[in-house]
Amino acid sequence: MVREGAAPKKAKKLELGQEQLETVGKIIAIASGKGGVGKSTVSVNLAITLAKMGYKVGLADADVYGPSIPKMTGTEGAVPDVEFIYEDGYSDHGEAAIADQDASGNPMGKNPHGKTIGELIIPVEKFGVKWMSIGYFARPEQALIWRGAMACNALKQMTLQVKWGELDFLLLDLPPGTGDIHISMVHDIPLNGAIIVTTPQAVALADVEKGINMFRNKDINKPIFGLVENMAWFTPTELPENKYYIFGKDGGKQMAEKYDVPLLGQIPLVQGIRECGDEGIPAAVSAGPVFDAFVEIAKVL
Repeated sequence: MVREGAAPKKAKKLELGQEQLETVGKIIAIASGKGGVGKSTVSVNLAITLAKMGYKVGLADADVYGPSIPKMTGTEGAVPDVEFIYEDGYSDHGEAAIADQDASGNPMGKNPHGKTIGELIIPVEKFGVKWMSIGYFARPEQALIWRGAMACNALKQMTLQVKWGELDFLLLDLPPGTGDIHISMVHDIPLNGAIIVTTPQAVALADVEKGINMFRNKDINKPIFGLVENMAWFTPTELPENKYYIFGKDGGKQMAEKYDVPLLGQIPLVQGIRECGDEGIPAAVSAGPVFDAFVEIAKVL
């Protein structure tokens, strides 16, 4: 278990604010009112689809209590590099940079650039997407037992102190619900808007209303690009023309109409999506109906 106070070593504070996001085009939050609706699956596959369409894409896994991006992208065990910023503006990263300074960040004779004044995390790259997750800094079996304020600070670090470079899209995979983390992230990150993921089930739709109301709250007031209805129907492999609405029919569509937000797409319940995610090769990596469905969503953005 990782208890409060055992967070990854905090990078030294740079007077950067939101400067690492200045080269990012659109910042889009992917949210859900409750867990288990496939929000992270939608986030990962949408990111890969945008990359395959020629866009520069990054994804920040802000689901601090259940970071699944490393598993879903086959990047478990990856250790993000760190770039060190020196007093004279010079930067370096990797083992060579660490070898040039002592534990306090002071140069050890051969470094002519002075003391380090800050650090930037370099994201992991795979499938043409830049990935960042709190999961890269903890073992998969570890529980992150953090209070809200500590979790918020860690997530801001995972977003604001990352060297994203030029991006057309940065997706934020938010944790489910409408708690402190969401409020902190939308206040501290210059979001362009949000996508809300749901399933057709009545219990999921009830929580979608809370998510919509959160983003429309006057203290947050962020645009909602639309809803994505995940697990909209099931089509057996042996009966490709059949659709079985095992979680209900068109619940997301009806909710979109009720709140006057676009229905961006309906993603079928396909066994291959789950299997591909478990194997670390998301379904959108390959051509097929899943990729096509995400292309239609991406076109709206």
